[in-house]
Amino acid sequence: MRKPSLLVIFLTVFIDLVGFGIVLPLLPIYSDTFGASGLMVGVIMASFSAMQFLFAPIWGRLSDRIGRRPVLLVSTAGAAVSYLVFGYGSTLAGSTALAVLLVSRMVAGICGANITVAQAYIADITPPEHRSKRMGLIGMAFGLGFIFGPIIGGLAAKHLGISGPGYVAASLCAANFLLAFARLPESRKPDSSPVSPRPRFAQWAHVLQQPTVGSLVVIFFLATFCFTCFETTLGLMVGANFGLDLKSGKDAGTVTALFAFCGIVGAFVQGGPVGKLVKKMGEPKLIVISLIFVGLSLAPIPFIKGSGGLSWGVLVKPEGLPWLGLLASLALLAIGSGLTRPPLFGMLSILTPEHEQGATLGVAQSAGSLARILGPIFAGGLFHLHPTWPYVACAVIALVTGIIAAKKLMKSAPALEAAKARHATA
Repeated sequence: MRKPSLLVIFLTVFIDLVGFGIVLPLLPIYSDTFGASGLMVGVIMASFSAMQFLFAPIWGRLSDRIGRRPVLLVSTAGAAVSYLVFGYGSTLAGSTALAVLLVSRMVAGICGANITVAQAYIADITPPEHRSKRMGLIGMAFGLGFIFGPIIGGLAAKHLGISGPGYVAASLCAANFLLAFARLPESRKPDSSPVSPRPRFAQWAHVLQQPTVGSLVVIFFLATFCFTCFETTLGLMVGANFGLDLKSGKDAGTVTALFAFCGIVGAFVQGGPVGKLVKKMGEPKLIVISLIFVGLSLAPIPFIKGSGGLSWGVLVKPEGLPWLGLLASLALLAIGSGLTRPPLFGMLSILTPEHEQGATLGVAQSAGSLARILGPIFAGGLFHLHPTWPYVACAVIALVTGIIAAKKLMKSAPALEAAKARHATA
């Protein structure tokens, strides 16, 4: 399989997340320009993940039947169209603009659910012993896309106007479509015979009833839930604990820098050390350790307090100690989160029959999307009751999930190694 295949897959996931993040800097503008209520802004944001929740299993099952290439091409082309509509909608006014923007975000979410197919493609072309490492590339693209999306959105809006982000995203998707059309071969084996399609809930039941596979899906849901709670409340919490001026935008760069820091650390972990760590420890043990890291890092974050914004100069002064403590906790959180996804999806792909890769991975991604819908609601509600509660609650959830993972997954280690050996001798 020629290397450009991996490049196209990497770019597909990266651009999906760029598309998700590119709208973030525009939300305050929507509120001022189009009269969007807080509820409407929330609906526009949630619509992307809601569509991913609904369509990830559908794309996965479809790719099991007709192949990965056509699904990736159609979804990438559809994403380009959705962002063209997004750009056009930004030039309209009032409720009409909001309706067009909402529809475009829904279509973008439907097309963005193709991350399931990207993972199935990786599983198709990668031997089992290297799948966790290759799944790390997906996670790396995920993290980098989340970092660069808001940056690209902000720059495009500044230099090209409010419609700029949509047209830039459409151009990126169109370029990726052309690259995929020219350089992405089919990965699904011709003799792979997919099972008959199951209704949505029957597919979920089929996946969750498999002892280890079902446990992995639940663990992924809980791990994603914890991380989205952190994403939702970090800006509010840091603003309160460090006395930042976020309303005027004076210290907004501090919050952006913290998210970028987490994204870069997570991307580095998934793109580099994760392969060696899987080889040394095995997938089950690494998943357990990653969840413990997440739990231990979340617990202290809301109790770290200081004053003033973050800068290089502050870090070398005594008043920079709280910032150093916060950065250390965030680094541990990013490492833990970065070490969860690759071995988890590596295990899922190894333990799933070839003809069900897309369907099973689709259910897992759908569970992650559900967590990204429920997590912010949970975290936002708890934060307004008490700012420390989301972090304490999610620290407990992560540690309990680590215990569950140790109990459920460590037993599967022999079966996992046997599956790898079978594939190696096949």
